[in-house]
Amino acid sequence: MLVDVKVPVLAESISEATLLNWHKKPGEAVRRGDSLIDIETDKVTLEVSALNDGVLAEILKQDGEMVNSNEIIARIETEGKAAAPRAAAATEQPPAQQSLVEEVAEIKASPAVRNLLAEHKLDPAGIPATGKDGRLTKEDVVNYLDSKKSAAPAPASQAARPVTAEIPPAPKPIPAAEAPPKKPAEAAPAAAAIPVLRDGRPEERVPMTRLRRRTAERLLQAQHENAILTTFNEVNMEPVINLRKRFKEEFESEYGVKLGYMSFFTKASVEALKKFPIINASVDGSDIIYHGYFDIGIAVSSPRGLVVPVVRDADILSFADIEAKIAEYGQKAMDSKLTIEELTGGTFTITNGGIFGSLLSTPILNPPQSAILGMHKIQERPVAEKGAVVVRPMMYVALSYDHRVIDGRDAVQFLVAVKELLEDPARLLLQV
Repeated sequence: MLVDVKVPVLAESISEATLLNWHKKPGEAVRRGDSLIDIETDKVTLEVSALNDGVLAEILKQDGEMVNSNEIIARIETEGKAAAPRAAAATEQPPAQQSLVEEVAEIKASPAVRNLLAEHKLDPAGIPATGKDGRLTKEDVVNYLDSKKSAAPAPASQAARPVTAEIPPAPKPIPAAEAPPKKPAEAAPAAAAIPVLRDGRPEERVPMTRLRRRTAERLLQAQHENAILTTFNEVNMEPVINLRKRFKEEFESEYGVKLGYMSFFTKASVEALKKFPIINASVDGSDIIYHGYFDIGIAVSSPRGLVVPVVRDADILSFADIEAKIAEYGQKAMDSKLTIEELTGGTFTITNGGIFGSLLSTPILNPPQSAILGMHKIQERPVAEKGAVVVRPMMYVALSYDHRVIDGRDAVQFLVAVKELLEDPARLLLQV
């Protein structure tokens, strides 16, 4: 019986997606839950898994093709006979190989990572892991495979061929010292988008991912359609730092999650948004929509770029709830496991460039939201207090806003409210 493999149902805002790499080939046995292919959308990377045991009968859409929601991309023959030998082969593996399979199955990694390790028979212990808490990511495995390919010696029959004779779709740069002299009459092959060498120097051309292209489109749209202004202030973070030091261990012991700064930023933003609801509003054509809820987007970094998952109803969440949700989103972002629903919506966004060392920046709006708060690096600086110069851990904060709907007075007062709440955290408990 043939069973269709379909593209998952995409969000209304996403019209199409791109197929990345098939993990199985036609004729190969598959089991229910096996990862077949990754699909990249404007927001997330989705993993399509087999829903039945059987044999991959045919692939209808190839790597790199554009697909639509619910479109059929492959078919599985559930009565195929190749599935049974696969299980038998696993039991007949040599002890060393069987041990490796068991090790792969037990490591803490996404299904896509485990499938790659099993497919290429890789030892996870020998691959440098860059994920959170030493977690192995898909990018780690791919980079490891690329490094092995580049280190492999070329066949003797190809030794005399020019470097530009065969170029992979995304070639690795060639050190200038190893590059052959340029031949004016020699043209690049049709398979390459651009020669590896340009005036004797290495270059590489790589197509933008869908996420990067979509991010570029949204940023340009925000600049063209919004009257963006930014107001700045600075915050003495000493009270928050002292509070964290005092309760850090007890908080983690009680709730099983670390007490970070983002819960303070989120709570302070929510209280300030209650006082200035226009900052929490959005624009729809010629209308302003005032939101009676507080869904806060938290910008987090991922291997594919910056993504903004949403902490919903942040006004009713505790500090521990917010920290747990942010930690969950951070891990999902590293593993490319964020869902479309988790990235959709949001009434206000917070971005913290300080974790990368940014001292000051002007964040750009995330339409249709009307404002975004930028936090920055905490740095000791001399400041004046009561006529004396003292050194305090200071942080610049920036609020970018759409001047079409938000007046400068509201923007400035909102930022002052955030400053006051952070400089006196007791206000967050009393909500004053």
